[in-house]
Amino acid sequence: MSGGVDSATAAARAVDAGHEVTGVHLALSSNPQSFRTGARGCCTIEDARDARRAADVIGIPFYVWDMAERFARDVVDDFVAEYAAGRTPNPCLRCNEKIKFEAVLALGFDAVCTGHYARIEDGALQRAADPGKDQSYVLAVLNADQIAHAMFPLGDTPKSLVREEARSRGLLVADKPDSHDVCFIADGDTKGFLERRLGAEPGAIVDADGAVLGTHDGTYGFTIGQRKGLRLDRPSPDGRPRYVLSIEPVANTVTVGPADALGVREITAIRPVWTGIAPPAAPVDCSVQLRAHGEVHPCTAQASGDELHIYLGDEARGVAAGQAAVLYDGDKVLGSATISAAS
Repeated sequence: MSGGVDSATAAARAVDAGHEVTGVHLALSSNPQSFRTGARGCCTIEDARDARRAADVIGIPFYVWDMAERFARDVVDDFVAEYAAGRTPNPCLRCNEKIKFEAVLALGFDAVCTGHYARIEDGALQRAADPGKDQSYVLAVLNADQIAHAMFPLGDTPKSLVREEARSRGLLVADKPDSHDVCFIADGDTKGFLERRLGAEPGAIVDADGAVLGTHDGTYGFTIGQRKGLRLDRPSPDGRPRYVLSIEPVANTVTVGPADALGVREITAIRPVWTGIAPPAAPVDCSVQLRAHGEVHPCTAQASGDELHIYLGDEARGVAAGQAAVLYDGDKVLGSATISAAS
């Protein structure tokens, strides 16, 4: 129970369904006051209190578990290391995999029930009924055993109706704003957070021919497809905007160019996790989502050992290493893998 409306309502529905429910708030920060600014972030002391009050209304036992050390190691340190290596991670996937499911299930519970917007049907993860709130992408890293021990009671309900239900149940969090962005970067300044962790590492911003166009304070401040914040000394010859095309942390350079140079048709991803089907021996025609709330592209996916090769039916832009490639058959999640290269 995060202290928000979704997890509180999910807990109440689990009780209504006849389950023996225990409310657990995961304390993920060694300095809880630093994890929220306005509606951003989560996991403050006040969030724990909101979760406790909701548990009292629902009538279930409630505990706060200190998982700050594990969260720092498995999520925050991983986030920093990925950016330092020129990749763009999604910490929500890592948290779902390593903290909310792996760690909690290891404590002996029969299932983990959360307020995520997704569904499980016939043992397979599915998109939520409300496409605007669907979170199957950030859950697709879960393995088959974790999905078999997961419950998502809100997957069939639009968010507006969840808030109405929470009000009718007397849950004071019914109108609490949703948290946004990366929970452990409360002010939303990812670049500033990384600079404090990694230090300034000045380098060059270049075009595709290697001509220096400007400088940067660290390659970790950029992601593929980025347009804003480049601070270039010279405009492009044709006057068109420039975008980040590649990031080279070893050479400490960021390459920029026109939008049409961002297009890719082939993606290589590593560490595939198959949950909707057995590891396929032959190519699979399906669709792929490459970012949370990103576009869905038709594709053909071919598994090869610990790699997944994805051939897109149309061009995708802004494909960043470190993000997840999640394969779907309609609403059903087939599997996921971490993007390592695109061309």
